[in-house]
Amino acid sequence: MRDSRPDINHVFVEGVEPPPQVQSSQAVSVSKMAEWEKEMMEDPKNRLALNALTTHDAKEVLTSRESNVSMTQNYSIKIEHEGGPITNQRSSGRCWLFAATNVFRVAVMNKHNLKKFELSQSYLFYWDKLEKANYFLEQILDTAEEDLSGRMVQTLLKDPVGDGGQWDMVANLVQKYGLVPQQLYPDSYNSTASSTMNQVITTKLREDALELRALATKDSKDSVSLSAAKEKMLRDIHRILTLMLGQPPNPTKEFTWEFHDKDEKFHSVSASPVQFAAELSTPEAITANGGTDVRELFSLVNDPRNKYGQLLTVDRLGNVFGARGITYVNVEMGVMKTACIEMLKAGLPIFFGSDVGKFSEKKSGIMDTGLIDYELGFNIKLGMSKAQRLLTGESMMTHAMVLTAVHVVDGQSIRWRVQNSWGDKVGTEGWFVMSDQWMDEFTYQAVVDPRFVSEDVRKVLDQKPIVLPLWDPMGALA
Repeated sequence: MRDSRPDINHVFVEGVEPPPQVQSSQAVSVSKMAEWEKEMMEDPKNRLALNALTTHDAKEVLTSRESNVSMTQNYSIKIEHEGGPITNQRSSGRCWLFAATNVFRVAVMNKHNLKKFELSQSYLFYWDKLEKANYFLEQILDTAEEDLSGRMVQTLLKDPVGDGGQWDMVANLVQKYGLVPQQLYPDSYNSTASSTMNQVITTKLREDALELRALATKDSKDSVSLSAAKEKMLRDIHRILTLMLGQPPNPTKEFTWEFHDKDEKFHSVSASPVQFAAELSTPEAITANGGTDVRELFSLVNDPRNKYGQLLTVDRLGNVFGARGITYVNVEMGVMKTACIEMLKAGLPIFFGSDVGKFSEKKSGIMDTGLIDYELGFNIKLGMSKAQRLLTGESMMTHAMVLTAVHVVDGQSIRWRVQNSWGDKVGTEGWFVMSDQWMDEFTYQAVVDPRFVSEDVRKVLDQKPIVLPLWDPMGALA
């Protein structure tokens, strides 16, 4: 005889009592909370922690004195020309443009014998916004048959013209629009505080997306009408950008840049933005930059979820439509660090991407896995691996900066010197220091010269890439 009680995981036998039901979840128990609180407050350490943590920033209370003392700005290997001044992206997400132009500027400074110099980040910012708007509209057309509420379209709609970007996106912009000195296209208010501009453009593009999808899915869809509608939309974005950022120099029209070199000699250079950028790849510039052509640099990443020695890319991620996509060569951290050390020995700065918010402190400029002792304060252990943090959304690339030095002892890297773009009032006059352990755990990308990796690593660039979805953490824009 079968028992009719609803338990599909137990066969009931007459005369035999079933095992007790185990509840897998239950509501929060107020009485149990009271027990936990009483037990917690019996520990004097917790009473002290309560007083400290309710009146101060937890990171400050739990900061390790040992990290503060040991993480010094002293290095055994340091590039001669680090580039200056320290830059400031202010209230914008342009770190990738600052990091890239801080790498490019070293080549310009070496060529023209400059003490201080900045390339215009706003110039690239302007064209990036316009290109991203066009790229977004093209993706909307290409996905017009997909469900509007589906994950792909919703991801596209989430942040169509965000401030962030990647190395290959910078390369696309420089290839098409070139570079200009900052004095020829300085920051506007909206480049330093971009939220309002982004909000206006994002709202407009979302409305445009609905209109384009409607046009593209009509039975009588007309390619000419679609093209005209998209052009009008892009023209609206162009107007917003120009009014909020100012008219940028024409990429193919000649400008004149006047300056004094570090010996106080006057110089005048005339070139278009495209020509000015192309000069970084001339034999003279390559020689001045230690034999490196900045246009040949490529991205190494460390993604332990995926097989090493593979080329990775991200579906529908980019800015300039029809230009090169985002590609990463996935390598072990040892390979990445060795390439970085060799580049620094050659006097070359390195663009790198990391999760800057983890175990770091802005005021001191220290990034170290031992910097904040959460176990001491809360009696908890935070022990996820790098792969687990990527899998759970705990970590991803959030910020791009530049490496200019490393301290090596007995062949082992100990700490790294970091040029940030948060102004000179943080860190050591704008300079940060990163422990080697922090680099292992929270650095994901380094942009390197092909000369400083093995032939096997270079060959990975010839592979057909593994395509990651747009929402993958490797698609995060620094």
